[in-house]
Amino acid sequence: MRFRDRHQAGGELAEVLRTRQDQGALPAPLVLALPRGGVAVAREVARALDAPLDVVVVRKIGAPFQEELGVGAMAGDEVPLLDEEALRHLGIDEAALAPVIARERAEVRRRERLYRQGRPAPDLRGHTVVVVDDGLATGSTARAALRFVRRQEPERVVLATPVGSPEAAESMRTEADEVICLHRPAQFMAVGLWYENFGQLTDRDVLEALHVRS
Repeated sequence: MRFRDRHQAGGELAEVLRTRQDQGALPAPLVLALPRGGVAVAREVARALDAPLDVVVVRKIGAPFQEELGVGAMAGDEVPLLDEEALRHLGIDEAALAPVIARERAEVRRRERLYRQGRPAPDLRGHTVVVVDDGLATGSTARAALRFVRRQEPERVVLATPVGSPEAAESMRTEADEVICLHRPAQFMAVGLWYENFGQLTDRDVLEALHVRS
């Protein structure tokens, strides 16, 4: 099946999460979206759970010669999470990635400043943190986000997404206390294939979802 758009996908995900909340599995929820695409999904989840909505900014680290070829991911000021096997296969060492990492770290900081508009990052302690994205392909960005969140000592960590590859969704079970992935198509290919409308979101879209005006 395909979702019409991120709004519909978020609504369907929210129904499942609301059921989990009613079952007592999501005490003191706080929703963190992976921007940009995950914010449109997470907005529906936050509404359903009557929970605060914020972001966890994660950036994919691309190979120096082909940016779309991901070899890792990073969140906040954390050490980048690199795919060592991919680096060996491509013949790339970490020194070659230094300019890419520096550029992506600067973009992480830019987005955090813009999206929060001077607000401090939320204190995750005592909360069930629901990390939301619009899809799960390789899982590299979700893994970086989950580890970043986990180090801030929340009560519980849940990864929620409308669609994902079966392999990536299964692998996230070692990173989150619970993984909720509505659809795990065997022939996954790419996240965008499972949406009729998968247009790119802008920073303004994110700000509007967070009820912030630039």
